[in-house]
Order: sequence, then structure tokens, then C-alpha cells
Amino acid sequence: MNNLKIAGILLLTMGIMSSCNNNGGGSASKTDTMTAKEVAVSYDSNFKVEAEAFADLQMLRYEVPGFAGLSLNQKKLSYYLYEAALCGRDIIYDQKSKHGLLLRKTIETIYGTYKGDKNAAEWKQFEVYCGRFWFSNGNHHHYSNEKFIPECPYDYFAQILKNSDVRQLPVDSGETVDAFLARIKPMIYDPAYEPKVVDLRPNIDNVKNSSNNFYEGVSQKEVEDYYAKFDTKGNAPSWGLNSKLMKDASGKIVEKTWKVGGMYSAAIEKIVGWLEKAVMVAEDSAQKKSLQLLVQYYKTGDLKTFDDYSIAWVADTAARIDAVNGFIEVYLDAIGKKASYESTVSMKDLEETKRIKTIAAQAQWFEDHSPIMDKHKKKNVKGITAKAITVIVESGDAAPSTPIGINLPNADWIRAEHGSKSVSLSNIIHSYNVASAKSGLLEEFAVNDSVMQRMKQYGFLASDLHTDMHECIGHASGQIDSGVETTDKTLKNYASCLEEARADLVGLYYILDQKLVDIGVMPSLEVGKAGYDNYMMNGLMTQLTRLKPGEQLEEAHMRNRQLIARWAYEHGKKDKVVEFVKHDGKTYVQVNNYEKLRELFGQLLREIQRVKSEGDFKAGKALVETYGVKVDPVLHKEILGRYAKLNVKPYRGFIQPRLVPVMSGDNITDVKVEYPESFYQQMMEYAKNYSYLPAVN
Repeated sequence: MNNLKIAGILLLTMGIMSSCNNNGGGSASKTDTMTAKEVAVSYDSNFKVEAEAFADLQMLRYEVPGFAGLSLNQKKLSYYLYEAALCGRDIIYDQKSKHGLLLRKTIETIYGTYKGDKNAAEWKQFEVYCGRFWFSNGNHHHYSNEKFIPECPYDYFAQILKNSDVRQLPVDSGETVDAFLARIKPMIYDPAYEPKVVDLRPNIDNVKNSSNNFYEGVSQKEVEDYYAKFDTKGNAPSWGLNSKLMKDASGKIVEKTWKVGGMYSAAIEKIVGWLEKAVMVAEDSAQKKSLQLLVQYYKTGDLKTFDDYSIAWVADTAARIDAVNGFIEVYLDAIGKKASYESTVSMKDLEETKRIKTIAAQAQWFEDHSPIMDKHKKKNVKGITAKAITVIVESGDAAPSTPIGINLPNADWIRAEHGSKSVSLSNIIHSYNVASAKSGLLEEFAVNDSVMQRMKQYGFLASDLHTDMHECIGHASGQIDSGVETTDKTLKNYASCLEEARADLVGLYYILDQKLVDIGVMPSLEVGKAGYDNYMMNGLMTQLTRLKPGEQLEEAHMRNRQLIARWAYEHGKKDKVVEFVKHDGKTYVQVNNYEKLRELFGQLLREIQRVKSEGDFKAGKALVETYGVKVDPVLHKEILGRYAKLNVKPYRGFIQPRLVPVMSGDNITDVKVEYPESFYQQMMEYAKNYSYLPAVN
């Protein structure tokens, strides 16, 4: 619930400020007069950020500056956590579809062993399908959740499969190749078979209509009834977070827990093995305790132990190296109970951390001055450990499409009693900025030259600050009324969208506050104005470049951004706070009154906090469905036409660095960072080195 992810167009105009997850510049200011670009960083100006491009995707690369300066123990720790991260890679494929690993192993066999003509147009189409499949961790689009089909015809697919090394295919015992092809044909080519991995439409069974592998043979009502018996008040665990719910042979509903000895055991055992090595080189006792609890959790599947681990992880603040590893975010579950596997291994970015720590230190001030109702404010905001991080590797649901900010743990009671960690992924943001600088998106969609120049001057800093405020202050703010259940029960399939909107609104409300100037993290309120121009342009227009004609908004973060922008536009229409204007036949978004827009953001924040605090499902549903879902088809067509002329891919993701240990006998004497240049080659390398689960789990 608290990952800020970006889909990639231009961080300045498509990120959280630009983008929160779902799917996501530059460095922060050091003084009240410095802009993002003036902070000294150790990035290589000759480093090539862009890699392959295919379909609607642009692959990027990121550097890990400062890694060479780590101690040997820190390098070993990084390497062990890196291996642990990648060992869980299979899990996300199986979570997105019970056929995910079967299909991945099939396309990997073809891609790796087919000896025929690889210059044929149909082969190129198959290659694009492979790239899309790997990027999305399955055959459902990473952002829209819709199933995608190979452009090459089925007959060609069957031909190249038969002309590959069929001994490597994941066929059933005694199954012929023809029978295998017949079995997988609908999985690959039938758009009506498992059409959407997450289906959030209202008034349907969201469990049955979502094709993820979190549930099998159960209805949404059965799921809700099953978990209704678990007490979720107070300090209760996040019941159901790490299991699949299904019916056994007798028809009884059972949980298959993801743990050693349970579901996904073969991969989890490998994760645990590397985590146990990491324990031996932990930087201090706090980190050692945290890692030991994570190991215990993986071995037992006990969610109370997961909470103990989360509390210990929050307390681990001094170490330079850190990692998120486990079943964390619930975006892939339409009703917000089951978490997908992800891992992010990182090192603290000492320079960038100064800005976010300055913001975190004012958390109580921000809470006290929030426009939400007093009864929903925390009287004592617990410690928020804020830092910027340099990512070393990402895996699972965090890759290749990555967060740009993270705030964890997700459990509200842990955040209230023990605090949270809020991080900004500085080297990821840096690569996005480098790639975005020449896109031409601002020139096409900014309403006038003055707005464009302000966004060019302050847009990256505005995005950084909004990310910081979203993660560090937004997710950590507010409280649920006593006796009200957790949002997976109260707000159900609207919980993720509303939570991201709430955190976005906190950032928006304060990015135009003099307080940020006074504490030295931005030079003037012009930064906030650039942020407002950016957010409204994105929420009302430019994020629609990610949709096909006729589609509505499905993804939680896209819904959240349009909800905010559309609500503010509609409620400020009488006073023309924000307008759609026409120049030379083109539509633009124009902010006329920034202070009144801020007031509107405050009003909406107050209402969404009330919805969360009181568990008001009806009001939450009305907000999302009224403002966050529907798309104007005429405006959408215009935007798509203008965007197509820019020749920019709407989504971006990353090739991961490779850590290579330098050995002397059985001892690691150093660890080097390598930067692979091909996404396709990396996927095949991962298939060879990190495939631990069978095709069917």
C-alpha cells in the first residue's frame, strides 16, 4: 500500500508528483537557494541510461555510486541480500497467475533453444512478447492488468516451439508436444481466458474476476466470511497476507501458507539460506535481530513474527545497508489482503538523506497543521526514519517497474506505536531524470512558456519533495477511529486507491506551504506551483497516454491521481481555479489560482481521511467511481495523437546491476558491480540461475 511506483513517461509529469506506483527527479536542495541540479553527486556522465525499447516499454539502467567505498563486510552483506532478493523471483510469476511459471518456462525454452530464422518478422513479434512477459512478470500488462497476446500468429508460435528443444518444455508426464500446445493455447492466445489479473470493477465478485493466484475456487463473499472471524482491531496481524486461500478436495476452505515447508518452499529455502549468511555479517545488533526475525518468519509463516520483524526493522536505523524482503504490498489483490513478493536492497545515500530527514523531523508540525479533523490527527507522531537510498538490486514486484519511494511497515498500529521508515530511491530517480530530459513532453503539454520554464527549473525538485512528503509524512499521518476495522475490511477494493490519494494530498497540501521554504528544503513557493501545474496536467491529461482508446482507469495509482485532479477541477469550476483551455486546436490544463487549489486539496484530504478513519465504504466508493474511473474519449483521442508524435515510450523499467564476488578460495575478498546492457540477456541469466519453483505450485 505504501510503495510509490512510477510507470515512466517523464518523471516530472508522470511520476507521483508525478506518480505513485504504480507505477515513477534529481537531487534535493542543500540550501534554500540550491536547485536539484546543483547538488554534487558521483554519477558517471558517460553512463548510458537507455537500453532496449520494445512495445510500450523503454528499458533503463541505473548506477550504484559509492558501492566501491563500502567496507568488505558491507559488500558481503549487500551480496547476500542481493542473492536472497533474486531467489524469490519465481514467486511473483506464480502469484500473478497459476500458469505464470509454466508460460515463462515455455517462452524461455523457445527463446533460448530455437535455431531457426531469427530475422523473420514473426520472430521479432515473438521477441516483443517475451520482453513484455518478462517486464510484467507474466502475460498481464504491468500497469493496466489486462492480458496481452503475442502479435505472431498461433501457428507460428506452435512451429517455433516444435523446432526448439522440446525436452526442456514443462510438459506433464506422458504429455505430447501437441497436447501441451493445445493446453497452453488459451492461456496465451485467448483474451477471454484470465483476462485481467486484478479486476476492480464495482458490483462484481472481484475475487473470481481477478486471475491472480491468491485465491482458487472461492468467492469474494467466502473470502470475506473466512477472514471475518479474525480480529483485526488493535495490534492484530495482517491476516491472510502470506497465503493462498482455496478449497481442498473435501470443499473445506484452507490457507496454503508461503513458507519453508509450505507453498513456494523451494524458493523460500534459498532466500533463507542467503539471509542466514547476511545475519553473520550484519552491521550491528539491531540489524542482526531484524534479519533473524525475518528468517524465523519465513520458516514459520507466523504473521505475528512478521510484525515482530517489522518492528525490529523500523528500529534498525544506523546500518548503511538495508533491505526490504517479503510479502509486502497488496496491490495485486483486488480486496487488499494478499501481498506480492518483492525485495529492494539498498545503501543509504548520505547526501540526499539530509533533505528527507529535515522533513521527517517536522512530522508533528505537519500533523498538527493538517486540514484534517482534530480527532483524526495523531497526538504523538512516532519516529519516522527518513532517508534517501541508493538501490543495489530490486526483485519480484519491485522490478523491472520500480518504486521511487517506499514507506513501511504498512500496518497502521506498528506505524502508530513504533514509527516507520520512509525512503526515496535517489539513483532510480536520477536515471529517470536523465532519460526524461529530452522527451519533449513538457513542450507539447505545458500550457504556456512561463509554466514550462518553471517546471523545467523546479520540476525535479518539486517531484522529489512531493515524493518525500507523500512517503515520509502522508502515509504516516492520520489515525483510524477506535473500534474501526482495517481498510481491507472497511474500504475493500477501494482501499489502495484512497490511501494513495490521501498520501498524495498531504504532499500537495504542503508543497505550497512556506514551511518548506523556512526549513530550507526548497528555495521558494515557485517549486510548489511547478508541482501543482505538473499534478493537474498529469491527473487530467497526460497519464491517459498509458491507456488504449475506450479503456477506463483501473490501476489504483492512476485512479488516485485523476480522482484528486478531477475533484479539484470540478469543485473549483465556479471560480475557474483550474481550466481546460484551447490553443491552436490543442487542449491544455491551466491553473489560475494556486492558493485556492491548495484549499481544495485540503478539503479533499479532510474528506478522504474521514473516509479512512470512519471506514465509510459508501463515500469512498462514490469518490473513486465518480472522479477516478471514467475517461473523456474525445480528450483521450487528442492526447494519444499528440503523444504518438513524440515517439516516447509511456512506460519505463530497469535492468538490474549484477554483484560479482571476488573469491580467494572459499573467501570473498571483494564484491564488484557490473552493469548489464541487455534486458533480454538478463532475463535468460535469471532463468538459468534463479529458477527454483516447479511450473505448478
